[in-house]
Amino acid sequence: MNSPRMLVAAGTVLALGLLAGCGDDEPAGGPTPDTTASSGVATDSATAAPTGDASSPPANDAAAVPVYYVGTTPQGARLYREFTQASGADRLVTAAAALTGGAPVDPDYRTLWPQGRFGSVTATADAIEVEVTDGSWLERGALKPRQAQLAVQQLVYSLQGVVGERLPLRVNYEGRPAATLLGVDVGEGLTAAPELDVLALVNVTEPAEGTAVGGTFTATGRASSFEATVIWEIQDSSGTPVLEGSTTAEGWVDKLYPWTVEVDAGELAPGSYTFVARTDDPSGGEGGGPTEDTKRITIR
Repeated sequence: MNSPRMLVAAGTVLALGLLAGCGDDEPAGGPTPDTTASSGVATDSATAAPTGDASSPPANDAAAVPVYYVGTTPQGARLYREFTQASGADRLVTAAAALTGGAPVDPDYRTLWPQGRFGSVTATADAIEVEVTDGSWLERGALKPRQAQLAVQQLVYSLQGVVGERLPLRVNYEGRPAATLLGVDVGEGLTAAPELDVLALVNVTEPAEGTAVGGTFTATGRASSFEATVIWEIQDSSGTPVLEGSTTAEGWVDKLYPWTVEVDAGELAPGSYTFVARTDDPSGGEGGGPTEDTKRITIR
């Protein structure tokens, strides 16, 4: 990106539903972006993700925007990525609005952000700048310290995921640099926390929550699992596994890596199911058990 791009949220924030509230959880975060759209803002696709994630947004849709929400894992609260649609609004505006005024599609996810909106989001060659208009957002409020840090990572990873770079975030209030955001020190800018400290260790990109699939479909996502092994299964409406298997991610140990698998569900009757991906757990549950991500699907 060679020139500043002002992406003003005021008056263009999506009419999204109210986001879920906070719980007594611990922090987490992480991005995944790529190619440059005609607007000059990077999209989340398959060529240059800073985090090593080569998976594409659903249906390779250039309007798909990555948003990081909070979910429960054996390691405490961590961030899961979900895609939303820009629907004519700017992609940075959409990502910020989804955190503070929308609702995740997956019912297992939530946000820690208070309802409201940012004044503006600006991407330049060396930073992403957000303008806070509500002074209460500078304080932690009812959030616990670790919740506040996790909420800040939601914002960092979501906006970095849109631009496709690990640009630091700068926070302004009333036109001047802010010292805090949700009580977190932002005086020297905000950066993404290490993936293995804040991201859920497995995440499903496709199939997306609530989608319909054919008898054969491709499942994709990211994971950091023992020996890169990702376990998957399909459960029927009672939660009973009716099909299962495993696949291998492109790596493990230091961060999350892409995984993909072709699922042949042709012998299953059409109807409602749940696709589950989880990390391998050679400890037999001693470490708290595997991390998993579930998506409700309909097999046509």
